[in-house]
Amino acid sequence: MFKLRHVGITVTDMEKSLKLYKDYFGFEVVWDDLETGEFISNLMGEKDVRVNTVKMKDSDGGMIELLHFHSHLEDNNENLKSKVRKVGCSHFALTVENLDKVYNDLTDMELEFICEPQISPDGNAKVCFCRDFDGTLIELVELV
Repeated sequence: MFKLRHVGITVTDMEKSLKLYKDYFGFEVVWDDLETGEFISNLMGEKDVRVNTVKMKDSDGGMIELLHFHSHLEDNNENLKSKVRKVGCSHFALTVENLDKVYNDLTDMELEFICEPQISPDGNAKVCFCRDFDGTLIELVELV
């Protein structure tokens, strides 16, 4: 039997990302550590890895993991342009209670949206996509 453990999201600014994922979305930090040494370097397939890892969970136990690399720095230029149709993990989805409010709040936080919230063809959900501060696509879903 398999079940999803977490979704990993690499970020360029941990403090800014925590304002979104912890302060706004309400994920609870359950682990925060600067990982270094042979284990994490072997795991990542890189030498001398230094990464701040923050594991967070929602009220149902669903987890995300924010990764901020202090070594092996990358920029987010390509991620800011990626499409939902890209091959590989293209996005993750969050269920929200009031998508119109979330849309307005995140717009005020200067997050980019692909479009305004739309009602699905079956009428069961209101849905839209936004990008976090590093361009990671988040599907926001309100069940109606």
